[in-house]
Amino acid sequence: MKVHIPGALRSYTEKSQVEVGGATLGEVLAELDRQYAGIRFRVVDEQDGIRPHIRIFVNGAQVRDLSQPLGAADEVVIVQALSGG
Repeated sequence: MKVHIPGALRSYTEKSQVEVGGATLGEVLAELDRQYAGIRFRVVDEQDGIRPHIRIFVNGAQVRDLSQPLGAADEVVIVQALSGG
């Protein structure tokens, strides 16, 4: 499935979009980490929750549960809020 990577995380993938597989959102993020070491920690915290500044959308709907089932044709978009001043 297609996973869209936000600009702030492209230092891991060097691409704006990657193809990975997995039956759940958690499996997709684990596969991302296998291919691009360290990226999962930027998205998921130590308690296996999606970090507060991260939004993940599957086919346009926001998802917060890593056990969310996914299909091969689904599209995952990771959005990272940026702040500063």
